[in-house]
Amino acid sequence: METGEKISYNGSGQFPMESIYKFPIVMAVLRSGQPVEPGGPHRNSDLVPAGLHSPIRDQNPSGGFDMPLGMVLRYAVAESDGTASDVAMKAAGGPAKVTDFLRGLGIKDMVVATTEAEMATATDVQYRNWSTPDAAVQLLTKLNPKQDDLLLRWMVESTPGPKRIKGLLPPGTIVAHKTGTSGTKDGVTFATNDIGLVVLPNGKHMAIAVIVSDSHADEATREAVIAKIAKAAWDRFTRK
Repeated sequence: METGEKISYNGSGQFPMESIYKFPIVMAVLRSGQPVEPGGPHRNSDLVPAGLHSPIRDQNPSGGFDMPLGMVLRYAVAESDGTASDVAMKAAGGPAKVTDFLRGLGIKDMVVATTEAEMATATDVQYRNWSTPDAAVQLLTKLNPKQDDLLLRWMVESTPGPKRIKGLLPPGTIVAHKTGTSGTKDGVTFATNDIGLVVLPNGKHMAIAVIVSDSHADEATREAVIAKIAKAAWDRFTRK
């Protein structure tokens, strides 16, 4: 990021984001200046359907939950919780408002169009939330340690995808990242994604986005592709 040096392959292709899109949603909420501490009751309708990843829903099987907005946002980023994502989307003002936020940052090739609950209704809906890898990297470069300190902390704490960007990097490497993962139908997995900021040994930062779309390969192979690309970039930028 500090030098502006860039490597890109299929960087202008349009691919489904899946849970990568939780990153701009939460970024939009935090930058709106809304207080994150007050809690509030959330209705049964806020819970995403069974089959979508949602620890919040699993912890509240009888429906409804009371949680501060800040904790909801953390669940959306660090745990990739679908319920938290849709509550955050409401707080952001809806998909169009998030896309407007991105345009205000100068990000043209990323579109937030649907909720998690809507994506669960049909396979093709997930393709409406799309990004190019180049746009994802561009958004990562907009992160500001002062404005986005909470978001960066939650991205570092993120638990999904330990075998993706982080998979082949030296133990202890700081990676602030957000994954995205689809389901599989007829042997095709629509999205296996990871984007993030990697802290290099010299203290500089590498922004990286790897999107594996419409793949017939198994999960181990898809994740290994991401890990190998991240390691190749790491080797390039740490070469003495």
